[in-house]
Amino acid sequence: MMTELGKHVVYQVYPKSFQDSNDDGIGDLPGLIQRLPYLANLGVTMIWLNPIFLSPQNDNGYDISDYTAIDPLFGTMADFEQLVREAENYQMGVMLDMVFNHTSIEHPWFQKALAGDVKYQDYYYLRPYRENGLEPTNWVSKFGGSAWSRFGETNRAYLHLYDQSQADLNWHNPAVRQELYAILNFWLAKGVRGFRFDVINVIGKAADLVDDDTDNGGKYLYTDTPIVQTYIQEMHAATFGHYSDVITVGELSSTTIEQTAAYTNPQNKALSMGFNFHHLKVDYAQGEKWTKVPYDFEALRQLWHGWSQGIMTANGWPAWFWNNHDQPRAVNRFIKTPKYYQTGAKMLAMMAHLNRGTPYIYMGEEIGMLDPNYQGMTDYVDVESQNAYRMLLAKGLTPSEAFAVVQSKARDNSRVPMQWDNSPYAGFSTQKPWLKNGDFDDINVAKDQESEDSLYQFYHQLIQLRQTHPVIADGDYTPRYDDVIEVIAFERRLGDVTLLVVNHFGETPVTLRLLDEVVQTGEYLIGNYPMQPLTNELVLRPYESFAIQY
Repeated sequence: MMTELGKHVVYQVYPKSFQDSNDDGIGDLPGLIQRLPYLANLGVTMIWLNPIFLSPQNDNGYDISDYTAIDPLFGTMADFEQLVREAENYQMGVMLDMVFNHTSIEHPWFQKALAGDVKYQDYYYLRPYRENGLEPTNWVSKFGGSAWSRFGETNRAYLHLYDQSQADLNWHNPAVRQELYAILNFWLAKGVRGFRFDVINVIGKAADLVDDDTDNGGKYLYTDTPIVQTYIQEMHAATFGHYSDVITVGELSSTTIEQTAAYTNPQNKALSMGFNFHHLKVDYAQGEKWTKVPYDFEALRQLWHGWSQGIMTANGWPAWFWNNHDQPRAVNRFIKTPKYYQTGAKMLAMMAHLNRGTPYIYMGEEIGMLDPNYQGMTDYVDVESQNAYRMLLAKGLTPSEAFAVVQSKARDNSRVPMQWDNSPYAGFSTQKPWLKNGDFDDINVAKDQESEDSLYQFYHQLIQLRQTHPVIADGDYTPRYDDVIEVIAFERRLGDVTLLVVNHFGETPVTLRLLDEVVQTGEYLIGNYPMQPLTNELVLRPYESFAIQY
């Protein structure tokens, strides 16, 4: 198994939506096994699975009731073991999604706590209601409403930073930490070679919880607290730190460059890499997700350069992505005109795959899947979207206004079933899927692979370049052409080799002046248009992207 972080390319599978093998409308592990050749041909090195553990599925598997059991929705432990073996035969590892901030309230630990077991009551944050009947603190759930719900028939409440079916674990309790480390070691023994840690930087709540004296809902009181690093280092030492071929990535909510670098600096023996989401919040009005505004290009450019340089300077390692199971499709967000969707998709791919860090591909991104054109709230099943719609109505938006916002930001946008072909239900299943299909007539794997200009092949080419060009895997990062409108450009340098990467986010042609050295010695590696002759002045076409090595 390859361990060089710069050569890894991770493909994220949302298991429920990838491939149904037993005609129940839900994707499963045998279905994924069937599609391993597709992923192997793409060239990815690791497959990240969203949670496949036993769960009531109130939050699509992020509410776990048994961390060491496969949910029958997805198959059996034997299916999982087969997946690991067959993936390994294709030189791919399997990465599991570990949700260690909280458990389902149906987890035996919580149920034992409800039954009065004091040992397990200390596994969670249980606090008494105040004398005036108010919740223990004024913290707000990230899914809306209070972050506290009543604990059974008692006068105590349990903390849930997310859905009320997801009770936050008390990491201050050493017994909790040992339980979680044992779970990791269980999966490591099964051959798992990657872990993605869900919202890992919010596990460091204080032992004594207090009100937030700002209007931030408690975020600053529980995000990136100093003890998080201590906990992750302890976890590293007790589990995956014993394996040289395991990679880990932390989902870092509302984090900073400094914190991401600290978590991922190899000297700190914590995580391999970290996700940040700041570049995907540039279309949030005043930082609010449930709004609908055009994205801010200058903010995107500054964030891209700032994070790339900042993490490099501090010896950390980033994970780069445009799409995941919690985000609407990037093409819809960043490419203004539909006729440029294919070209724009390639540009976005260039940005991530030629950057310093490990690139992630989300299921369907490699064929240009788009947000579904749902017509009403009944098409959406995600708990966060339903909560958001009600919240927007309560704020005074009309039903059509509220729906337009949800339509642009819903997590279900990325969760629609994979589009394999134009047969009924897109080749995902022979039965009606758990979530309504998107528009698969024009966008599907079969059609893309027939194209001379295949997006899948473009991704394949980018992945191969990363494997064969050390400057892409390991080079440094320097911003370029910040004075050119709607262009994000950077250079990667390793030794005496330099790679110039140019990405034009606009539809109006702009002129780029190339250095004599680039014109005279440059080698055109890849681009999303037919190559132009290299001259000192290049006119960039809509969404044009290219890489030149010199």
